[in-house]
Amino acid sequence: MCGIVGYVGRRDCTDVLIDALSKLEYRGYDSAGIAVFENGSIKVAKSKGRLADLEKKMDEEERPLGNAGIGHTRWATHGEPSDVNSHPHSGERVTIVHNGIIENYKILKEFLVSQGRQFRSETDTEVVAQLLDYYYDGNPLDTIIKVMHELEGSFALGIVFADFCDTVYAVRCESPLIVGVGSDESFIASDVPAILKYTKDYYLLEHNEIAVLNNDGVKIFNLHKKEIEKELKTADWDMDAAEKGGYEHFMLKEIYEQPTAVRTTITPRISDGLPNLEECGITYDKLRNFENIYVVACGTAMHAGMVGKYIIEKLARIPVTVDIASEFRYRDPLVTDRDLVIIISQSGETADSLAAMRLAKNLGAQTLAIVNAKGSSIAREADMLIYTHAGPEIAVASTKAYMVQISVMYLLAFELALAAGKISEDECRRLTGLLQQTPEYISDLLEKKEAAQYIASSLITADSLLYIGRGLDYALSMEGSLKLKEISYIHSESYAAGELKHGTISLISDGMPVIAVATQTALLEKTISNIKEVKARGAKVVMVCRDSYEFENDIADYKFGLPDIDDIIMPMIAVVPLQLIAYYTSVLKGNDVDKPRNLAKSVTVE
Repeated sequence: MCGIVGYVGRRDCTDVLIDALSKLEYRGYDSAGIAVFENGSIKVAKSKGRLADLEKKMDEEERPLGNAGIGHTRWATHGEPSDVNSHPHSGERVTIVHNGIIENYKILKEFLVSQGRQFRSETDTEVVAQLLDYYYDGNPLDTIIKVMHELEGSFALGIVFADFCDTVYAVRCESPLIVGVGSDESFIASDVPAILKYTKDYYLLEHNEIAVLNNDGVKIFNLHKKEIEKELKTADWDMDAAEKGGYEHFMLKEIYEQPTAVRTTITPRISDGLPNLEECGITYDKLRNFENIYVVACGTAMHAGMVGKYIIEKLARIPVTVDIASEFRYRDPLVTDRDLVIIISQSGETADSLAAMRLAKNLGAQTLAIVNAKGSSIAREADMLIYTHAGPEIAVASTKAYMVQISVMYLLAFELALAAGKISEDECRRLTGLLQQTPEYISDLLEKKEAAQYIASSLITADSLLYIGRGLDYALSMEGSLKLKEISYIHSESYAAGELKHGTISLISDGMPVIAVATQTALLEKTISNIKEVKARGAKVVMVCRDSYEFENDIADYKFGLPDIDDIIMPMIAVVPLQLIAYYTSVLKGNDVDKPRNLAKSVTVE
């Protein structure tokens, strides 16, 4: 969601803030702003739109010049995107930037208005700025603590006080925030990429901790004003990993990084040809005791869970329920202490997923987190943890994170089946070996980008299209459809192919594109029947299937061919053409591929 940065040091603060904010653009935003100490006062510059709009405005008006300040990219939650609603927001003596939501802002605003306070914006953020200003008695730390006790919600704050011109304050309440430590300089940021150009060393703020950054260094306090000694962490990837590396877009770079990401994720978890997840806290004894498994996630991560459901149930014969995290929280789930709840999240900070995990723990279930971000809230609170080692994923539309998530689900499914005695060691080794071969197959498919470009060229004028499949292919269709709609803005839906006759086939019109995923041998003839149904009603059909499958023109108009591998492992490679088709459709439409409208990479509010 919103991106927060802050700086104290000897550099030009404006340059640092703009550069750091540019590294957080993937989080999604509709406005940007900075506040910089200039000659003892706070100078604010902010604008609706992209960072380029802010820079243009500063070039036309006046560029703040100083060595300390805060910055922000906003993803609107309260108040429409506008210059006025953009952050930073100020009282008379306090200026802040904010990520998250203040749940009780209306009550606080009513109180402040009754005290004669006037508001300029529609945001919950200005309520915090005004409340800080209302209570400010010359002691910033005491004031922050007092206000923290009154705020309800999930948020992170960057704060500057007009009479402390070399100091930046930072607060974390649920929403992620780090404090970077460089040579005679320090930073705050919502995520590591913002500071990598300057330092790889950082502190991870915990819930209800306050950081104080000035020319003397960094101090961190709890709500009792007790100073806290924290472990200094070091980022395990560098700036090169967070740059495009010659690719036109981050999304394309990340698609091409998938073979390496899969190898990096699965290789350390395979021993003697068998999955070995002991380092993650997962043992055969634990796996044998689970009666039910719940997979809880959002968006693409939920689709990875759908693939996992099919594989686990087929091999281990354990019931698996896949839930959207925001629904799981509120449906009073029937979870017990005999169940396993798997939380999948790229960022490890997804608000609904984190709340769902906490609910599961309260119900007595064991929790397993599959995340990419070290030190994230979900990673730290889960009972068991599998890091996906994908490296940074900057594009909003997830590709390699999805790929490594399903690779981990395969390893878990194999080990569950072996622990339950449903497959032999030899069969487990065979399946694990198939998984180890997938990076090569993925690399080969990436060479077929021209086929994806051709298909994309036929989609760009479509108003709507369908993805269909059965079984694992239906799970893949869900992800393919999501990828296309989120970056091409073409309306797209995925349907279980057998459901078409129950209403959806009425949408088929002459020339409407239908992408049919048909990789499962046992279901192929059934899927072909459904394809013929839409073809007979005028649909233009693209079939994603094995190279070896030959068909007549009355079945499909175009085929994207896949290698002949075991059905069960097909999702690991069949998703590649779906990703490429979505990417090239967006490119041909001239869209901002990495930063699709209205979307954010890390959804840290409900």
